[in-house]
Amino acid sequence: MKENTVARRAQHRQWRLGEATWPISLLACVFGAAVLANAQAPQDAQPAAQQPDRGQSTASSSSPSSLAYVQFGVSLEGDYEFNGNRPFDRINLLRAYDTRANVFGIQQAAIVVESAPAVERGRRFGARIDLQFGQATEAVQGSPANEPRPEVYRNLWQAYGTYVFPVGRGLQVDFGKFASNLGYETNYAKDNSQFSRGYLFNFLPFYYSGVRAALPVTGAVTVMYAVTNGIQQTEDFNDFKSQEMTLAVKPARRVTWTVSYYAGHERPDGERPDRPDAVFRVFDTYLSVIVTPKLTLRADLNEVTNTVRENDEALSLRGVGVYARYQASGPTALSVRYEHLDDEGLFTPIAQVLEEATATAEYRFADGFLLRGELRRDWSNRPFFTTHVPGRLRHDQNTVTVGLIWWFGNKGGAW
Repeated sequence: MKENTVARRAQHRQWRLGEATWPISLLACVFGAAVLANAQAPQDAQPAAQQPDRGQSTASSSSPSSLAYVQFGVSLEGDYEFNGNRPFDRINLLRAYDTRANVFGIQQAAIVVESAPAVERGRRFGARIDLQFGQATEAVQGSPANEPRPEVYRNLWQAYGTYVFPVGRGLQVDFGKFASNLGYETNYAKDNSQFSRGYLFNFLPFYYSGVRAALPVTGAVTVMYAVTNGIQQTEDFNDFKSQEMTLAVKPARRVTWTVSYYAGHERPDGERPDRPDAVFRVFDTYLSVIVTPKLTLRADLNEVTNTVRENDEALSLRGVGVYARYQASGPTALSVRYEHLDDEGLFTPIAQVLEEATATAEYRFADGFLLRGELRRDWSNRPFFTTHVPGRLRHDQNTVTVGLIWWFGNKGGAW
């Protein structure tokens, strides 16, 4: 989303984020529920860390530090994109990683190393490190507007350690820097239906640093609670911590539903003892339904509010995204995405209604190499998109993209 977005936001304002207004009793409730679940859970219940999509090795080892527990993955995303507006600065506005027009670009090169917990084999700890390079690094790894020392952590997309406590079905606690779970789309293009990321990925938080705890209350319900430094903050720039609560539900075998609420202070305090004024809150929920083995439908809905000063009227952004993917015969897939954002000036420097529609055709040559062709149209109710003439703006922006994605390693599933 961001190289251009972060730069333009830094010119107009600092990052805006929210006040942590939840009482400490909420944390007590979460752990109280964990203790209750522990008392009620059957002895053979599966721990939280024993997830099939974590790609855990099935090799046995008598040593808890054996390399048999280690998975790794390497990915490379490259593209060429043509912008029909032919912007004078070759910048595609409102894009996350595909920010440059008429350029052969490297969106992202990433290395993932993970040693996941394996409780059934007596291993309750684990760790994960994601290294990130290329355009994505500049886009998502904070700017001086919201990171005190962004250069120190520039290439660390994720770095966290894990321990699974013997509580209920397994209380998994992570400490470090981890990707945000707000919004449907992810950092890795191979795990998304589109090559470009949408508005919601662009605007919603990318990452946090702190502590998070996840507890499967039942086989179909998991609760998560996190205390973090703030949005896009590996290090904090004030003395207040942000908080997030997430509920993940699987009411049916082919249906998953996630609801999250985030709140925190997100303005720097300037090393002053008085608290920052800005209050930033996010409500986000997304639903995924596998209609048939070939057709999957998803929807993402969120509302974000922010106040620059505590007594000001809050600015807000309401966004919705809908997604459909059809796996045609063989290695071919077709996907569409539509997003609508009613922005009062949080996402862009001006208040406007933004929409985008994307159609993507995919051909998977092998498990580890795929090609995507993408047509995308962005439009607004106000002149916003740049053209080949500086200062002349259009209501719309049309792009054509060819994207290539490679990945390899023994880490399976979604990264």
